[in-house]
Amino acid sequence: MKKRHTITAALPYANGPLHIGHLAGAYIPADIYARYLRLKGKDVAFVCGSDEHGAAIPIRAKKEGISPQKIIDKYHTIIKKSFEDFGISFDNYARTSSKTHHKMASEFFNELNTKNIFIEKESEQLYDIEENQFLADRYVEGECPKCGFEEAYGDQCESCGSSLNATDLINPKSKLSGNIPSLKKTKHWFLPLNNFEDFLNKWFLKEKKDDWKTNVLGQVKSWINEGLKPRAITRDLDWGIPVPIKEAIGKVLYVWFDAPIGYISSTIEWAERKNIDWKPYWQDPNTELVHFIGKDNIVFHCIIFPSILSASGKYILPSNVPANEFLNLEGQKISTSKNWAIWLHEYMEDFPEMQDTLRYVLTTNAPENKDNDFTWKDYQAKNNNELVAILGNFINRVVVLTHKYYNGKTPEILTLNENEKNLIDEVYSFPKKIGVSIEKFKFREAINLMIDLARLGNKYLADTEPWKVIKTDESHKVDTIMNISIQICGVLSLICEPFLPNTSKKLKNQFNIKTIKWEDINRNNPVISNKIEKSNLIFRKIEDEEIAFQLEKLNDSKQ
Repeated sequence: MKKRHTITAALPYANGPLHIGHLAGAYIPADIYARYLRLKGKDVAFVCGSDEHGAAIPIRAKKEGISPQKIIDKYHTIIKKSFEDFGISFDNYARTSSKTHHKMASEFFNELNTKNIFIEKESEQLYDIEENQFLADRYVEGECPKCGFEEAYGDQCESCGSSLNATDLINPKSKLSGNIPSLKKTKHWFLPLNNFEDFLNKWFLKEKKDDWKTNVLGQVKSWINEGLKPRAITRDLDWGIPVPIKEAIGKVLYVWFDAPIGYISSTIEWAERKNIDWKPYWQDPNTELVHFIGKDNIVFHCIIFPSILSASGKYILPSNVPANEFLNLEGQKISTSKNWAIWLHEYMEDFPEMQDTLRYVLTTNAPENKDNDFTWKDYQAKNNNELVAILGNFINRVVVLTHKYYNGKTPEILTLNENEKNLIDEVYSFPKKIGVSIEKFKFREAINLMIDLARLGNKYLADTEPWKVIKTDESHKVDTIMNISIQICGVLSLICEPFLPNTSKKLKNQFNIKTIKWEDINRNNPVISNKIEKSNLIFRKIEDEEIAFQLEKLNDSKQ
């Protein structure tokens, strides 16, 4: 692995709260990866921030009857607190309205403009005569020319994930007045993506990318094969970062030009706080850069942003972009406009101290290769049948038996038979196997391995039956059984940290175990504690009434 790691998670729009689709798509996978690398002792910068520009912000402001600034202040605060309460371990969470970001985005534009990377041209754009305004991006919707979805935005189709221009839409309508827009000429600065085809072909098709997801490679290859076209990186809007040249007064930078630069400005803020240099995290080839996103952002992170970085010539390119597919809810597409969503801040109110249950369910059901579905019944089943009945049950049995037989002190192993030697070898093989899965971005596989270790512990107790052996145990065989079981608990307390950080903290406190480096969890370094605290509830059962309430709440809230 490389010397240092820059990990980014998609910047959420500051025009509404977070929902579980956001978590499953980008934030939980990114957090698992960052926590794992830290446990390996790696130099990690895990950054994110609120995306506070683009047409979605003033549209929301108009809907709520307040200014765009009040909208971003309101939702940035809600989003940041939700991340903190849920335990996403960002090293820095910034906002694109900051002076640091405005300066960085403006410098990028000026650098590329000085190099004559951009082309200036006049083109016809959709215009709302009644509102006296050009209709960029989210100000217009219509039928997607790629899949026929009738509510596609002017910059993107949320159904098929295609990136669009507003003029691509079939039967467009203004979201401001509802009128059919006209065409009006305007001048813009374009990033000529067609000039980057050789670079992108070499980077994507010639460089080995066996560890990249097929959905990512497939979408990028499709875009390249279709032939790339110049893309406008300025907009006729009054909300955003002003284009920093006098010829473009009244225009702002396209949000997808400035937003990915927000990763860099967030890193700068973090580095300034730590009093270190930010540049190695973005400019040193010995740094691994990974973007965690949803599939609707693939084109921006794999074509547009890399083209911008390569045009600068100073920056590294992403080592991987493990984009997830979409998470549906109760068989239907999550829709913020129709309020068909489970909002994170509301989940935290209804299920306090149950962050890890949601992390577990969303990871075991992650839409890694195809769209997946979240249901409240499945949430209940995975909590009750896996976290409670497998992991929690094993921990509780070991703690109770250790206190019953040894007053909470770990007995010593006297002798090991061949099966027990093999079992211990197997127990200590789990950190490496889980690590391999995490490094391949196979988080579902990794968390299933973690729960398999708990299954192994339960089976060992069931097979050896220490509660029976203790009655006639002249050879102190139960000492060995409980020592091995306690070691399994110790290993579980450490390897569950990337997935279930709160659970890991509880278990380490219960078993009096200190965090050690991931590779130090091995047979030569047994994870043993001398004193085990009395049993505490690690997970609680979720009752049918709670699930019925959530289903009723969801259906009642649908607009």
